[in-house]
Amino acid sequence: MRTARPSPIGLLALLACLLAAGAVRAESIVTSLSSHQVAITSNYAGSQVVLFGAIRRDAQTISRTGPYEAAVVVRGPPQTVTVRLREEMGVVWINGEQQKFANVPAFYAALTSAPLDEIAAPALRDRLAIGLDGLVRHVGDTVERDGREALFRESLVRLKRDAGLYVAAERGVAFVTPEIFRAAIVLPADAPPGNYEVDVMLFSGGAMLARDRTDFELVKIGFEQRIAALAEEQSLLYGLGTAGTAVFLGWLASVVFRRD
Repeated sequence: MRTARPSPIGLLALLACLLAAGAVRAESIVTSLSSHQVAITSNYAGSQVVLFGAIRRDAQTISRTGPYEAAVVVRGPPQTVTVRLREEMGVVWINGEQQKFANVPAFYAALTSAPLDEIAAPALRDRLAIGLDGLVRHVGDTVERDGREALFRESLVRLKRDAGLYVAAERGVAFVTPEIFRAAIVLPADAPPGNYEVDVMLFSGGAMLARDRTDFELVKIGFEQRIAALAEEQSLLYGLGTAGTAVFLGWLASVVFRRD
């Protein structure tokens, strides 16, 4: 008796069913932010946005032998940054060789529920740019030259970190329950306005199970926004107004503190 050979169409249909079954059994993340818009006012001294995440499972989701871990990566608006190396000349230091980077995140935060080594292997962390070590190899776009880019990239990340604009917190994500977590995204006072992307990743056993993305906006409002718009749209008028104000205040000070 001859055995019927499966047709290519049947194999494709079976493969589709298996993939669909795998998708049903996979976890997903539902995320929410405490605010999608943070206002910069005259007394602004930094702010905080809280992210809440929930792991969604259905009756057919496979059980995990280990606990869930989560990573939250926040990237601020892109900017162009020039890094200069200082060189010693006699008794003074001068700016030497420089490198320009484009598309550098103005702000970066990597918040995780555990130390990075317990979440994922170095290769996966590097590919996802989780943590400052992984960010060094990915930050900004530049033209590769004479193998010195690593030095400039390390300097860029170090300067941003020292300014409080690049942060990493290995306990920045807390699980409230085994399937609900939260993370506080702290924005320093000098974080620039713009759109901030939030990348949320779920891990277990060193593998990434699910991923979700959201964002929020840091905006100037009121008097600060009008001044910023004037400086950008009517730079000449803004410059004349600033110079006139400085002259007036200087004259006023001379009158107030004048000695008879």
